[in-house]
Amino acid sequence: MDIESFLKDHGIDFQRFDHPAVFTCEESKSLNLDLPGIHTKNLFLRDEKGTRFFLVTVDCDKRVDLKELKKVLGTQKLSFASPEKLKEYLGVEPGSVTLLGLVHDHHHHVEVFLDAPIFAATHVQCHPLVNTATMVLSHAGLVSFLKLTKHDPQVIDVPERQM
Repeated sequence: MDIESFLKDHGIDFQRFDHPAVFTCEESKSLNLDLPGIHTKNLFLRDEKGTRFFLVTVDCDKRVDLKELKKVLGTQKLSFASPEKLKEYLGVEPGSVTLLGLVHDHHHHVEVFLDAPIFAATHVQCHPLVNTATMVLSHAGLVSFLKLTKHDPQVIDVPERQM
């Protein structure tokens, strides 16, 4: 799927910034790009039985407390989903996890959780299905995208791990 064409075809404005491949927030920060919006980190998780899958989006600087997050998500255990499920449900490889991957989740296997500051941001940064670029979408653009893909995100306060 060409995500740029999808966004353009549906009237969603975006800015695209190409850069070398990055696999972590730290690598992305080392590029010293001065991009508008909040820099996101996406966790693709599953429950103990592998029957529920979650995409949790937070600010790149947030250290997520997975033990507390499992309580918020209503599951007994929480772990990272396999690369195979990531490819199957979001159409991306590890290191490229993005909200825009929801364009591939036609059967709505993935539950979407946005940390409150992400949803409140005027603009968000996300990978365009590959980790060699970053796209910036407005809040309205993000909301339109989620509606088009028929994903109803839950806005939560993602628990942060204390140092």
